[in-house]
Amino acid sequence: MKYLFNFLLFIITTGATAQGIKWEGKPVDFSRGKLEVSENKRYLVFEDGTPFFYLGDTAWELFHRLSKEETLKYLKNRQEKGFTVIQAVILAELDGLNTPNAEGNTPLTNNDPGKINEAYFDHVDWVIKKAEEMGMFIGLLPTWGDKWNLKWGVGPVIFNPASARVFGELLGKRYKNSKNIIWILGGDRHIESEEHLQINKAMAEGIKATDDDNHLMTFHPQGGHGSAEYFHNEEWLDFNMRQNSHNPEYTGFYENTNKDYNRSPLKPVIDGEPIYEDHPIGFQPKKRGHSIAADVRRPLYWNLFGGAFGNTYGHHSIWQMWQPGREGINFPLMPWYEALDQPGAWQMQFGRRLIESRPYLSRIPDNSIIIPEKVETSVPGAGLYRFAATRDMEGTYAMIYAPVGRKFKVRMEVIKGNNMVAWWFNPRNGEATKIGTFKNTGSQEFTPPNPGENLDWILVLDDASKNYNQPGK
Repeated sequence: MKYLFNFLLFIITTGATAQGIKWEGKPVDFSRGKLEVSENKRYLVFEDGTPFFYLGDTAWELFHRLSKEETLKYLKNRQEKGFTVIQAVILAELDGLNTPNAEGNTPLTNNDPGKINEAYFDHVDWVIKKAEEMGMFIGLLPTWGDKWNLKWGVGPVIFNPASARVFGELLGKRYKNSKNIIWILGGDRHIESEEHLQINKAMAEGIKATDDDNHLMTFHPQGGHGSAEYFHNEEWLDFNMRQNSHNPEYTGFYENTNKDYNRSPLKPVIDGEPIYEDHPIGFQPKKRGHSIAADVRRPLYWNLFGGAFGNTYGHHSIWQMWQPGREGINFPLMPWYEALDQPGAWQMQFGRRLIESRPYLSRIPDNSIIIPEKVETSVPGAGLYRFAATRDMEGTYAMIYAPVGRKFKVRMEVIKGNNMVAWWFNPRNGEATKIGTFKNTGSQEFTPPNPGENLDWILVLDDASKNYNQPGK
């Protein structure tokens, strides 16, 4: 009943939805060369300089639980929604060492990281290749964190620095020629000892030793934390990854994306695990219910406007590939194959469309665009009601995310041209409506088209002389 109520609430409060709007752009073109960090250290680009928008999906159990037929169904669905990165784990969380995959194979012989099972890895190879053919990267985790820091997981712990180095070398050699790999170490765990630190460094060094530096690398941390806390100065860490969490106070964690953006030396940052759609909020389903599409839209724009070079979506049923007959982790609401078309999954593409419709590499976070309601606050609202803003360094455009339908004021002079075109962009269906043309002096108050606590909007301000297309096109 709780899920039904949330779903009906979504339909009532949003009106038109994104359901069925397929991604219209082209798949990732791997002929552009390997991924690199941009010259300004803020974004990812291909070797030919083309910007890359990281739109990820957490499919942690993809290699472990799906058959080939199911994998094709999943990948095709994500391709149609504009996802560019699929995050998946070789040594998976849910007893990935001892429970065979869909084809009956386990990944290692006697759980020895130096003795891989070719039958299991042939399947991993096949999935990676199919993702490449469909124009998507694999954010490849060598292992989930319970294999080096047990905590609450199944384990067992099989890694020490020496075995981690060996496993890293095997993986680097195996996938050095794959065009669509982004390495993600860690796997939802803190670094709690010197050995944990050395295990991850050794795995990174092992991969780099045989990968010929063909692929970027990062680290997936535990909830509420970021890779920068442990590895920011490591040469192998090409960009920072956060997990901004599913906890009750998750709204506050999104400010940390911008804090990592401002670290020195400069490195790109992304949230590799915001709150999932249909996830028990704070892991308390009876008390707090499950998240809805609005809960996953807000982090998308908080992260992007806070300086992230992309964003990651997740669904609580999809990460674990839950279906009837399997034990569910933390009360999944529906089978993974039904969850594929939940509203939030469709709506992620509109963040990508919006960002790609304006100059890309010159975009910076800047909440000073928004005039605060009170002197002691930096932006209007807090928690769920926190506004966020981003703009072009050259002053040709600005965007303000309003998580609720409440009026707000902006500084018009952030746009350098004499006149400014204003738009409302609807993050629920990707539609843009022109408000009008204004002088860019002083301040201007804007009121979103519809009031409502779950009706978020984005105000887009353009230098009229640039003649930009409507936002999202």
